[in-house]
Amino acid sequence: MKIDQMHHVAYRCKDAKETVEWYGKMLNMDFILAIAEDKVPSTHEPDPYMHIFLDAGQGNVLAFFELPTKPEMGRDPNTPEWCQHIAYKVKDRATLIAFKEHLEANGVEVLGVTDHSLFHSIYFFDPNGHRCELACPDPEEEAMLARMDAVKWQMLEEWSQTKRAPKHAAWMHEKELAKS
Repeated sequence: MKIDQMHHVAYRCKDAKETVEWYGKMLNMDFILAIAEDKVPSTHEPDPYMHIFLDAGQGNVLAFFELPTKPEMGRDPNTPEWCQHIAYKVKDRATLIAFKEHLEANGVEVLGVTDHSLFHSIYFFDPNGHRCELACPDPEEEAMLARMDAVKWQMLEEWSQTKRAPKHAAWMHEKELAKS
């Protein structure tokens, strides 16, 4: 038994139309489906909602719920903003830079490019306050992934025992840390 692929990932949004338009304009995602009901099918709870679906490429679907009868959206105050995010892969660094320029030209504040060794990323927020990441592979990604694969279980075990960052892969962020 094995999962075939992610069917969709769903988040809450403040405004369904604004969200569809923003993801279309900023990340070139197509609007592929809308479902609206007055009752939640799984729980039968009376609660009107708009459920929208966006094409995030290669069979990946990003979905949102607008819930007009619920209290205003918020964040988990115990989870840092940088932690919970949606990451999208782009082809290469040139595409990453083009997206960065496009987002900034449209008034979106962008953090990065951050060099994670395996990949390079930019970060920004959508109109709902969800943190997004665009990441492109490093040309040496395959070799670095093999290096990381060789130590993943040791790292997990050490973390499990100490709750301190194991140093097996400290090399990944040495360039970034040297900049600060």
